[in-house]
Amino acid sequence: MDELSSVDGAVFGDCAEGSWDLTERHVGFVRGVHNFSLFTSEDMSHQTSMNHFMKYETRAEESTNTGTALLWFKHDLRIDDHPGLVAAARYRALVPFYVFDHRILSRFKDEELELLLYAVKDLRQSLKDQGSDLVIRCGSAERIIRELVQEVNAASIFAEEELEYDLCKVVDSVKETITTVSYEYENPRILLWHTPFYDIKSLKDLPVTHQEFKKLKCSVLPPLLLPKLPNLKIDVTLGSLPTLSDLKKIVDQKPGKSKEEWAAIKSTSAGDVLRKEQGVIPNKLGLLESGGSNQSSPNHKHGRGKRPSNTAFQTMQGNLVGGGTSVVLNALAAYLRYLEGTTRDDWQEIHEKLRNAESREGASFGTLFGSALHLGIISRRRVFYEAIKYEKERNAGFISPFGYSAATVAAAADTVCSMEVWYRLMSLRSQMSDEGTYSIRIWRWNGYLYSVAGQKGPAVLLVHGFGAFLEHYRDNINGICEGGNRVWVITLLGFGRSEKPNVIYTELMWAELLRDFIIEVVGEPAHLVGNSIGGYFVAIVAGLWPALAKSVVLLNSAGNVVPGYSSVPSPGERRTSGAAWFGARLLLTYLRFGLRNVVKNCYPVSYDPGVVVVLESIFSFNLSLPLNYLLEGLEGKVLVIQGMKDPISDSKSKLAMLREQCKGVVIRELDAGHCPHDEQPEEVNSIIREW
Repeated sequence: MDELSSVDGAVFGDCAEGSWDLTERHVGFVRGVHNFSLFTSEDMSHQTSMNHFMKYETRAEESTNTGTALLWFKHDLRIDDHPGLVAAARYRALVPFYVFDHRILSRFKDEELELLLYAVKDLRQSLKDQGSDLVIRCGSAERIIRELVQEVNAASIFAEEELEYDLCKVVDSVKETITTVSYEYENPRILLWHTPFYDIKSLKDLPVTHQEFKKLKCSVLPPLLLPKLPNLKIDVTLGSLPTLSDLKKIVDQKPGKSKEEWAAIKSTSAGDVLRKEQGVIPNKLGLLESGGSNQSSPNHKHGRGKRPSNTAFQTMQGNLVGGGTSVVLNALAAYLRYLEGTTRDDWQEIHEKLRNAESREGASFGTLFGSALHLGIISRRRVFYEAIKYEKERNAGFISPFGYSAATVAAAADTVCSMEVWYRLMSLRSQMSDEGTYSIRIWRWNGYLYSVAGQKGPAVLLVHGFGAFLEHYRDNINGICEGGNRVWVITLLGFGRSEKPNVIYTELMWAELLRDFIIEVVGEPAHLVGNSIGGYFVAIVAGLWPALAKSVVLLNSAGNVVPGYSSVPSPGERRTSGAAWFGARLLLTYLRFGLRNVVKNCYPVSYDPGVVVVLESIFSFNLSLPLNYLLEGLEGKVLVIQGMKDPISDSKSKLAMLREQCKGVVIRELDAGHCPHDEQPEEVNSIIREW
């Protein structure tokens, strides 16, 4: 990238020559708890922002004479607070467009596809209201954009910067296509942008812990105002909006789509599999089941009743806030004002959904608004701006240093700041790092970011234990690869640099994440290797969905062996108990202060936002599914590597029970503790390669 150009609240990189560089980016970060200052739209005298604005103004004036700009909408489906739109509007002509590409559509569930259609429809109308319009195409982004460049003779293409591995590949492929095709005039530039939350100039300067970041007390940048858009005077075919069935056909035609059997596996929750084992008919209403990745549905009580004419829940299932930006902003206003009560039926609907979705304190915001944020119908900093504005209204312009005055304000602000921004920036930082011998890739599951590392060959998936992360296998990845294996290492949701959303964490939720990762990313049955509680997770995957497992390798696995078990327990609804709430906070205090040096060196993420929610799961883990039940039917496919000096369990007794109750299990005993792969990596690597 030859130069970076910024407008107040945005950053742009020229990608016409080579791949873009993330090392010098004007980026936004998460705030610490109330360690922030807020600038309103009227207060644009912030010196750094104005300097960036003037820098872009100079370049933009040069760009206005170059002709037409293309603006590629992906998951930024709004005209409010849109840095790319602000910059592209300075061109003489502007052609906004959206491409229904199977690689983008395949990331969405059915309800999100429906939400996408509503958002694109509203985006087109919003652009029309400003004298512009939206070009809609179906097909590969490479082909569509190449054709549009030729059709309108585009000088520049504006696109939002990507983080997820698959989407980065799409943008890279588009860039390669553009640079290798000959045009009548010079090749167009691809200008990448994103929406910074804080005024931080370089990812290199980002502290590695959230605790250190809070000390910076960074300023939050305000949302951008809508610019005047040039009229769409170019003769271009606009295209029509496809139907939901059209989108499903596009997804079904995706190259390399999972086998039908795997599609059925992914659509069945762990809870339903267990209920089927007991002869219980699974839920027919499509309600989300508690205990797995599916949290309690906001619709599970009154979702079948008549909806208000101006409802914010426009999909058939009615679980998610969506539509256009104005609809989402109205829903946000209702959410924030929950304590005030209302006679408006659309606001009453929001309040009812809020109550039903509050599986734990603050969880309702992510449940209701998460998809709207993911699609970019509303920006994160717009949510934060509206939340703080309301907080000031409640308190005569004052914000207390001791916390927000309304739980809904805290839920909204903490979700977009602590979760969306901090983990996104941590992921960006990991992408630009040259450290280590393997690359880190970012994926998204149920709307949340998590990280993996992978190599080539037959698939092996390594799963860490509680409190660890993918680096716990740092001495195993290359060693196992030497056997010609393709090694995947995952940092589970809630650990390491993966997101720690405000949800109820369960063993079934983590097992479903692994299931979906094998189906969507690995793409073939894998040898599943797990340590400690990670061993229990892979045993659940192999037991409930055996088609996904070539074999199971347990490294001092959690879980019990129950001789003569007569039945397995039915998964029930999980709620955070008072004991779990108190115990998690007591444990976190002990970790931070009682074991300060150990935590600082080994577990710096103990200060990350959301970590206390993950710790609560320690006190609510359900290990009642016996290992011998989960491993039944896997005769000859189970290897147990046991450190005999494990201080957590009686290794001799456990191995005796496994030999007695699990037919065909292969056992290797090592002179090691609870993490033999970390203590004796060469020995463990050799055993796994041989296996």
